[in-house]
Amino acid sequence: MILVAGATGLVGGQVCVGLTKAGKSVRALVRSTSDPAKVEMLRSKGVALARGDLKDRSSLDAACSGVTTVVSTASSTLSHQPGDSIETVDRDGELSLIEAAKAAGVLRFVFVSFYPFAEDFPLNRAKRAAEERLKGSGLEYTILWPSFFSEVWLSPALGFDATNAKARIYGLGQNKIRWISYLDVASVVAACVDNAAARNKTIQLGGPEPLSPLEVVKIFEDLTQRKFAIEHVREEDLSAQKAVATDSLSASFASLMLIYARGDAVDMTECRNLFPSIVGRLASVRDYAERSTAGAAPA
Repeated sequence: MILVAGATGLVGGQVCVGLTKAGKSVRALVRSTSDPAKVEMLRSKGVALARGDLKDRSSLDAACSGVTTVVSTASSTLSHQPGDSIETVDRDGELSLIEAAKAAGVLRFVFVSFYPFAEDFPLNRAKRAAEERLKGSGLEYTILWPSFFSEVWLSPALGFDATNAKARIYGLGQNKIRWISYLDVASVVAACVDNAAARNKTIQLGGPEPLSPLEVVKIFEDLTQRKFAIEHVREEDLSAQKAVATDSLSASFASLMLIYARGDAVDMTECRNLFPSIVGRLASVRDYAERSTAGAAPA
């Protein structure tokens, strides 16, 4: 049995579907406040449900019972409910899940994190704390460090509005990022579950090619035949935003925007060696742009 925490999120939901389709027994950790439509989707795919919350250790003990592998894609950054914070979910919740897994005799733990950037911010500290606890737990582990998700960072939520031909760019937009689709991250997560070669390893994930934000805009402009209005947010303004942030989530997003501005070089060597078939078919930014702008080009 494989337990997936973060099962109603972008990556977690896709991991559940992929593993179930592959014939694996999957149990999704879902909250009483989870989106009913997402929970029903999991149920309809044959995923078993475990009611619980990363903030409730007893529910994690119950969810881990009889489980051989735990996969955690959980984070408070995109799915934020009352009582959720970087500290209660991304740090303490993940630490509790690791301890519950260890107590239940779980063998393996696959953890979706991100690269340990030099920038100091709450989410970075939380991920590092969970990684260190996992490495010292005695569990077999795989830690994944995906780059910026295309579906999140190239979306209206963060100022990239292809429908209205507007793009907010953090920094000058010249440093390159290996944008990756959450669907490809989910494929790698699922591939780690039974892969002995991935045990006790930390693996960086990125898309098929590094592109600067300005190059990304050009791709969208070519596809839609529209000139984008570009709004640049200066690094100095992002640093100021971080300095005056009143909560850990705001400080973390300001820091991630700074990292975006400086570029995210990803070493794909390990990933390419372990998952050549997945790396060979990674979705490009152009693939994402074609999906997200279908019908947007002028007649």
